[in-house]
Amino acid sequence: MRNALRLNPDKLLRSKWTAVTPTNREKHFIVTAVIKPDVPGTEVDMITMEAVLTRRSFEVRWRELNDSSLWLQGWR
Repeated sequence: MRNALRLNPDKLLRSKWTAVTPTNREKHFIVTAVIKPDVPGTEVDMITMEAVLTRRSFEVRWRELNDSSLWLQGWR
């Protein structure tokens, strides 16, 4: 991971992201859900992201947002 961001999973909800390499014209995304773990007391690991253009949603590990070769914070 290059240029690691200091992200807090509690503050990811409704944050905006840009895919470095868009697919199917999906470039801009919003975090629509922070998925709580099944086991109480464990850390949040997964989030749901939604493409602004197509409204397609998918789950991803929130730490992948730290990878600047995949994601840029904000819409660019």
